[in-house]
Amino acid sequence: MAPGLLDLVHLTTWAVCAVIKLPQLVAVLRAGSAWGLSVTSLLLELAGLLVFLRYQIYYDYPLETYLEYPIIIAQDAILLYCIMHFSGKAKRALFYTVVYPLKSRRFGLCGLFGSSLHSSCVIISCVLLL
Repeated sequence: MAPGLLDLVHLTTWAVCAVIKLPQLVAVLRAGSAWGLSVTSLLLELAGLLVFLRYQIYYDYPLETYLEYPIIIAQDAILLYCIMHFSGKAKRALFYTVVYPLKSRRFGLCGLFGSSLHSSCVIISCVLLL
């Protein structure tokens, strides 16, 4: 594939992924409620994205091939925060978000997204405790 065309495909993929969750996020913020959002499905999606992202990082794939996953993960994290905020559990969610990287002594990209499948599942389990 021509390099120019490949760059265009990467950019359009990243652009679509940057706005894919925005309509849902805007609707939640306008309503002031997260009623109707499934925490289970959001966590399942987040777990799948984290596992795939970790796979890509572990095998040193170029960032261009998986940059859309951190973008979607960030949007999922914002949606989870909205759910926790509107249900009154935001402080507890923030606690787990801060404590896990400190406890595991993993900072940076691998610390945030888990250094293995196990740590990714621990992050999801912490959120499930909420």
